[in-house]
Amino acid sequence: MLFGSSGIRRKFDQTLIDTALKVGSALASRSSDILVGMDTRKTSPLLAHLVISGIIGSGGSAYVTGIAPTPSVAYATRTVKAGCMITASHNPEEYNGLKLFNPDGSSFTNIQQSETEELLKNQYWTTWQHQGTEQAIDALALHKNAILEKVHIKPGFTVVIDCGNGAGSVLTPALLAQGGAKPVCINCNPSGYFARPSEPLKEHLGYIGEMVKRTGSDCAVVHDGDADRMMAFDNKGRYIDGDHLLMLFARYLGANQVVTTSDASMIIEEIAEVRRTPVGDTYVSEELLKWGDFGGEPSGAWIFPKISLCPDGPFAAALFCEIASEWDVAYEIDSMPSYPILRESFACDTARETVLALGAISPTDGIRISDEDGWYLIRASGTEPKIRITAEGKDIRKTKEIIEKGRKMIKQGKTA
Repeated sequence: MLFGSSGIRRKFDQTLIDTALKVGSALASRSSDILVGMDTRKTSPLLAHLVISGIIGSGGSAYVTGIAPTPSVAYATRTVKAGCMITASHNPEEYNGLKLFNPDGSSFTNIQQSETEELLKNQYWTTWQHQGTEQAIDALALHKNAILEKVHIKPGFTVVIDCGNGAGSVLTPALLAQGGAKPVCINCNPSGYFARPSEPLKEHLGYIGEMVKRTGSDCAVVHDGDADRMMAFDNKGRYIDGDHLLMLFARYLGANQVVTTSDASMIIEEIAEVRRTPVGDTYVSEELLKWGDFGGEPSGAWIFPKISLCPDGPFAAALFCEIASEWDVAYEIDSMPSYPILRESFACDTARETVLALGAISPTDGIRISDEDGWYLIRASGTEPKIRITAEGKDIRKTKEIIEKGRKMIKQGKTA
């Protein structure tokens, strides 16, 4: 499979270069107008030019927005027939890839991905008389204005923003400032080199809590490389894990029907009706097309159907600031239930084969085993050669017992 759990993604190489040109041509064979955006990676301009060349050379119209967050490209895709974002999201700088979008902001479904892979086997170049066109489009303005219409931050609010030198740098600081907040910016220059690991995990962000305290800020928001993710710190400078952010958003929005993934905590089920999908924002988006008020993953991907079906880090950042300007977020988080969750990952060159040997139908969907006191999930990463295991129990003793069962199961799969 060329597509993983979040588009096409791999280390930059000749295969990715060839694929970018073919994808542009394949998109033009089905859609007349295609929007193209990119993140801040050093290889993104080359890949964007190749996609644009494929579109034009196959008679399509390329609408180019330059550096922009993935959710901005997804939102602006409503003005065309399809969208293409050049990004490897939270992966290191040596990776890159392509995400494809429908006009409603949703990622290409599994069926669309399979169809695209078939299209890549052919060529769709047109004659010189029928070459396509290229023109600029401002996806940032479209997205920013849509967010400002829906979010209202009380004046006098200060927020620390860490964009990780990614695409969020060109939108989120200006968005929050225009929304009434006073931003304190860290790593908000789109340099193409990440000053910290791009994935917004707690262990990558040890300096943020102290920055919140030292500047007297009311909270902090953090993005990954393409700003489809957003994680946050409360007014005490404490990192908020993704499960409690999911619950916070659901509470504030009054969401009664929540779509989340198989690795999310049991706590969300205490306040909403829940449907679970395999890990991956594409699955959450697909389910939200049919059911639900709000969706998200504990990795920091938050989907608000009223604006788009793409995980929207800038919208989530603005909404979190609105919440934090009205509520004592630290108090709200402390009042929520909490069950211990353990997450581990193991480097494994045969991750997909190992998980299939355990009985999973799809390696990236994985296998989830549960009982009345907890559950564990084993799955192959869709973006890296790793096996991931997540376990949750009613107490830490139970969680440790559960994750040990998962470790033993992985060993069995490796020797199968």
